Amino acid sequence: MTMILEGPENAPATILLAHGAGAPMDSASMTSAADALASAGLRVARFEFGYMAARREGARKPPPRAETLVPEYRAAMEALGAGGPLVIGGKSMGGRVASMLADEAYNAGSIVGLLCLGYPFHPPAKPAQLRTAHLTKLRSPTLIVQGSRDEFGSRNEVSGYALSDRIEFLWLEDGDHDLKPRKSVTGFSAADHMATMARAASDWVRRVIDGSRRGDSSGF
Repeated sequence: MTMILEGPENAPATILLAHGAGAPMDSASMTSAADALASAGLRVARFEFGYMAARREGARKPPPRAETLVPEYRAAMEALGAGGPLVIGGKSMGGRVASMLADEAYNAGSIVGLLCLGYPFHPPAKPAQLRTAHLTKLRSPTLIVQGSRDEFGSRNEVSGYALSDRIEFLWLEDGDHDLKPRKSVTGFSAADHMATMARAASDWVRRVIDGSRRGDSSGF
């Protein structure tokens, strides 16, 4: 399994990131997120699901159902073999797949938390088709970074959902599904929002690690 690794080897934790449904692990969005996290002092590993890797060879493979990718995510964790604290997550669908595996891995002591960048709460323009059932009972420490105008789940929409109290949110003003704001509206650039995301993620990672070392099951 091919991975892209960056960030300090002595980082307090490694973050394993999976890509979204339509773009590979080296897309502009994934690269900017990984670069920002690495600059914030975290070790970052990116990998691709098999269908996306096959596209590089010319295959026209559509994204499979998210739940069918859980074994591949589990295999990526094993292939990575992180020696220290591990956070799993990803962008959009990648984060959703990781969230399906999170409690299993957390209960086994394999991870310290879950990081989702732009969680796909529902398909665009289909707010009734929620993808939140498993998030109501999630027990893993979780940080979801979401743009406030994300068409897969805006701040106004998500505020009405019944979600686990283990989930923390970082809302990025006017961010879209790639966390990008309209600078003309907010004054913030995409790089500004990525830096904010990375700082918050770094602080959150340190808190959940401290919590796990204290034996605090909340991780906070």
